[in-house]
Amino acid sequence: MERLQKILAAAGVASRRKCEEMILAGIVEVNGEKVTTLGVKADPAVDTITVNGRAIRSEKKLYLMLNKSKGVITSAKDPQGRKVVSDFLPGIKERVYPVGRLDYDTEGLLLLTNDGEFANLLTHPSHHVPKTYRATVKGVPHGTALEKLEKGIKLEDGMTAPAVLEYHDVDTDGNEATITITIFEGRNRQVRRMFEAIGHKVTRLKRIRFGELGLENLGRGKYRHLTPQEIKELFDIANSKTHKVHKK
Repeated sequence: MERLQKILAAAGVASRRKCEEMILAGIVEVNGEKVTTLGVKADPAVDTITVNGRAIRSEKKLYLMLNKSKGVITSAKDPQGRKVVSDFLPGIKERVYPVGRLDYDTEGLLLLTNDGEFANLLTHPSHHVPKTYRATVKGVPHGTALEKLEKGIKLEDGMTAPAVLEYHDVDTDGNEATITITIFEGRNRQVRRMFEAIGHKVTRLKRIRFGELGLENLGRGKYRHLTPQEIKELFDIANSKTHKVHKK
């Protein structure tokens, strides 16, 4: 017997958090009875579990990496008709969803899966999985300003965890700098807000690494399947107490 939201996530319905929302919304039934509270357990081998009247079924687990382009929505669909990440997954018939998010103007490494446990493990704040970005900002931040970000800086939703920063490139003529930053959280537009807090607007942002996994030679707008070794390494780093940080 397992918790219902865990069963739904493992079947590829959605992330565990989203599955909890579905249960609370009253669209999940077990053996014909509506479930509206969390904590209910079921046996997927015995019980009939439906979402919106459709029985769930186990899908082959997929683990994908997409080099997301700027101007693409990290969502299954967009009411405004803008491009979404699923538009860049030709040949993928299973329903996959993003592991965390990249905002509309941010590009780079995005993981997608139909394994709810995998997604939950990598995004839960308690696991502190490192994510590395390359940020181009207006102006050239002084070293003391970057130290504030390294120690943690106060945003409207609280203090950030310590980050790791390093200058990647400085363009004095263009009055801008490119800085590599590794964070261990996943708040909304966090990197952009951190730099704004020290007075430097981000003009370009690209995620270049998730845990130990990098984009390497994956072209913009292209995707590939993760290898079994890469999947194992992501599980391992999420369960590890210490993490390596790639500055370059």
